[in-house]
Amino acid sequence: MAVPDPTLNLSPACLKVSQVLGRVGDKWSVLTVMTLKRRSYRFNELRREIEGISQRMLTLTLRNLERDGLVKRTVTPSIPPRVDYELTELGNSLSGAVQALGTWAAENAKQIDEARSRSGADG
Repeated sequence: MAVPDPTLNLSPACLKVSQVLGRVGDKWSVLTVMTLKRRSYRFNELRREIEGISQRMLTLTLRNLERDGLVKRTVTPSIPPRVDYELTELGNSLSGAVQALGTWAAENAKQIDEARSRSGADG
């Protein structure tokens, strides 16, 4: 028996929201946006700031965030060329929402851990 597709009954607006949240809600995008909230960074500076991110994953994350209009990439002609990354106005507006979600997570982490322990789902 085929498993029903839960997205079949969603409106186009809900599907669009889901797509956007899928893009901006992943771990590396969240960490990149929150790091860039502080200031602009060069690639290697950013990689050092975001613990655990690989060069490949940072490249993909920055490319996706730039494509979605959240990050601006500025190339300064020099030898070697200087490339800086910073949040756009849209990216800055996202950082506020991400920060609010992070605050909520910090405030409720203990309750969530307790609920997981009670249900036997510690991971």
